[in-house]
Amino acid sequence: MVKLFRLSSSLLGRHFFSKSLLSSSLIRTTKYLNYPCSSAFAGRFHTHKVLAMAETTSSSSSSHSHTNRLSAEHSPYLLQHAHNPVNWYPWGEEAFAEARRRDVPIFLSIGYSTCHWCHVMEVESFEDEEVARLLNDSFVSMKVDREERPDVDKVYMTFVQALYGGGGWPLSVFLSPDLKPLMGGTYFPPDDKYGRPGFKTILRKVKDAWFSNRDVLVKSGAFAIEQLSEALSASASSKKLPDELPQNALRLCAEQLSQSYDSQYGGFGSAPKFPRPVEIQMMLYHSKKLDDAGNYSESKKVLQMVLLTLQCMARGGIHDHIGGGFHRYSVDERWHVPHFEKMLYDQGQLVNVYLDAFSITNDVFYSSLSRDILDYLRRDMIGPEGEIFSAEDADSAEHEGAKKKKEGAFYTWTSQEIDDSLGEHSTLFKDCYYVKPLGNCDLSRMSDPHDEFKGGKCAH
Repeated sequence: MVKLFRLSSSLLGRHFFSKSLLSSSLIRTTKYLNYPCSSAFAGRFHTHKVLAMAETTSSSSSSHSHTNRLSAEHSPYLLQHAHNPVNWYPWGEEAFAEARRRDVPIFLSIGYSTCHWCHVMEVESFEDEEVARLLNDSFVSMKVDREERPDVDKVYMTFVQALYGGGGWPLSVFLSPDLKPLMGGTYFPPDDKYGRPGFKTILRKVKDAWFSNRDVLVKSGAFAIEQLSEALSASASSKKLPDELPQNALRLCAEQLSQSYDSQYGGFGSAPKFPRPVEIQMMLYHSKKLDDAGNYSESKKVLQMVLLTLQCMARGGIHDHIGGGFHRYSVDERWHVPHFEKMLYDQGQLVNVYLDAFSITNDVFYSSLSRDILDYLRRDMIGPEGEIFSAEDADSAEHEGAKKKKEGAFYTWTSQEIDDSLGEHSTLFKDCYYVKPLGNCDLSRMSDPHDEFKGGKCAH
């Protein structure tokens, strides 16, 4: 089956293809099937009621081999893990007391319902009986929904970011029974790979360190917290910033971004490429300040960086050309193959960025993208009672009745499906979207690092 994603930025524009034709013809009939998430997961171009996950869980609990304390929770993310063999606790005194009673460390896992890598780690590790034994025997395991407890997430995410220079979800942190962080990270594969320890190895090492070298483990975590606290305290108590500092900071930030600018495909930095609207708006502001200072050539140069970035994003696969809106990031440098999750906060910021570009250039290309995003939000991200959903899941069923979900399944098409949907227009569509019998993931070596599109799958 030939699967199709989005068109790369380097390929769009050879033909104009009516979006109204796409919207009316390429209609998905497969719905997301009872997928538990606190965010929107309604299918494209149709609506259906999201069933309360608490109800579906309680009605089907008897068919599961395992049921843990999360089955009594209301968070859709926690309910996703209610039937893991891991003896999960929700965040609370019961878990804290159990860790103190057993004198074991806490394993804290933080995520959210539409997080793709959270799903991956669940399938690979939390549904695995061996991993569950390691966790149940030597740890008290807690699950936290970051959308339900952003305060808890902020504390431990700050620790991981300060310690390792980056963070993300799933957030995996080991704590002492008094909730002090010992070490942490994000996604861990189950087994050792590429010279890096897997989750099973990490669990065994933390267990051994806790029982044989606890003082060192606790002191290392305490030292990191102490250094972080001092840095935050010094920042908060500093005197008024010098008047020239904001402009110097703006200039230095702009210079650093300019050094990482991709002059061929737009964007700042290498793959994976995120939209990062804040960086784009900062560069627009820098361009305006340069223009005000009379440095017109440099101002134009900075503006062109922003405009090319916005154009390549809009023409690439990170943009949903049929349903509207933008996916979270692109796995390659061309904005070609996206990670299919859609975040509300990305949409809101990108609307403003494209409107800013329109106000500067008067080019309706940019305003049409803002309208594209807003149309998508109005259609798919607002519930029947006016509630606004926070995200759409990257994973969905490939067909009606499928028991397993796959990333991007809902957004992919076979060549035959395109023929059936577009009829006489399918040839034009395939030419425009670079559809080939052997696939089109040859645009970048990073477009398909795990051979997910091997055997004729394409991206548009």
